[in-house]
Amino acid sequence: MSDVYSEGSLEAPTRHPLDWKSDAFYDQDNLDNELERVFDICHGCRRCVSLCQAFPTLFDLVDESETMEVDGVARSDYIKVVEQCYLCDLCYLTKCPYVPPHPWNVDFPHLMLRAKAVHFKNKGASLRDKLLSSTDTVGSLAGIPVVVNVVNAANRNATLRGALEKTLRVSKDARLPAYHSNTLRKRFKSSAKVEPKAGSKTTGKVALFTTCYGNYNEPDLGRDLIAVLEHNGIEVKLLNGEKCCGMPKLELGDLGSVDKHRQNNIPIMKQALEDGYDMMALVPSCVLMFKQELPLMYPDDDDVAKVAKAMFDPFEYLMLRHRDNLLNTDFKNSLGKVSYHVACHQRVQRIGNKTRDVLKLIPDTDVQTIERCSGHDGTYAVKKEFHAASVKIGRPVTTQIKRHEPDHYGSDCPVAAQHLANILDDGSNPEHPLTLLRSAYGI
Repeated sequence: MSDVYSEGSLEAPTRHPLDWKSDAFYDQDNLDNELERVFDICHGCRRCVSLCQAFPTLFDLVDESETMEVDGVARSDYIKVVEQCYLCDLCYLTKCPYVPPHPWNVDFPHLMLRAKAVHFKNKGASLRDKLLSSTDTVGSLAGIPVVVNVVNAANRNATLRGALEKTLRVSKDARLPAYHSNTLRKRFKSSAKVEPKAGSKTTGKVALFTTCYGNYNEPDLGRDLIAVLEHNGIEVKLLNGEKCCGMPKLELGDLGSVDKHRQNNIPIMKQALEDGYDMMALVPSCVLMFKQELPLMYPDDDDVAKVAKAMFDPFEYLMLRHRDNLLNTDFKNSLGKVSYHVACHQRVQRIGNKTRDVLKLIPDTDVQTIERCSGHDGTYAVKKEFHAASVKIGRPVTTQIKRHEPDHYGSDCPVAAQHLANILDDGSNPEHPLTLLRSAYGI
């Protein structure tokens, strides 16, 4: 047994491509056998018990079974574990000692994704889940003038939220994002032409993937990013004709829709690359989609690989510019004390804590990082059946924010930040690190 434990345990983790086009991938018996195998390993380890709700759900099923082992858990109950996983990837990256190349070959997130895909193929999805994952469609409809006022007013009305909870099982206690008819795309004006200064890994020209959230829900955030980039002499353009990155559909297990989004987005992004632009997205989940998820789904697609290589997190990009002495560090304002929540989908990009590093360049600014899950996790926190668990997961983050007594708090993930503000429930509002950076520049 010791050889099994040690073999491969000191090697760097590797990720196998997702074999989602094979017949075996969707075979229910094959899937159940693999779920039982991996669940048995997790039961014997239990290192991830405090990470999210998926593992406590599994361990409770085991402990309450007749055998108190995985073989005592009904296979029909496996879905209860799958439903609690929101594909943050942190168990793979930070906790599990049995990831490949270990011979036990445990990739819990990919197994959960496979189970979601099989469930979606066999049983489809509820109206609620289809709506919540159709971010482009909902954003464009909710953002229609006049309609947008009705939608935003309804989201703030306790009676209507109660009705929404009863009909669609959208938690009345969750904070729902506002919608804007004056979207980021409508607000954007072409950057003034500058002479791009290329660095070792950056071109000084950015094609921005606005994201559904950045376009419809927080267009001011996009303006903050664009202002920061332009202040640093970086030319910015928006990708024409982009659709959702596909992450909401991936989390639902709707891999067919993910493929449709890829077919739309990748050619547009490839053209921008050929025109000399780097890629950037406002939301960490969208960056991760192009950097990791699509390459693992399409390992032989050269265009997907090229986009992945050229896709950057905003602060990752700024730190690369700083290393090449191309970042403007003439800050006009200090920020004081900042409590900064590190988003899970940023952590798993393995780029390091670049947001913190940039903010620490600002004089008289103390950045306190919080590396715990916020509990929002895509659509998880707005679902009635999961909202209480999402608050429980996020409360240690808000406890640290209270303890720090910061002048500002926020996260690279804007929906996570809003969820934390909802848990705090003290009338405060989060501020995105890009907004803080723009404030520090005084622009």
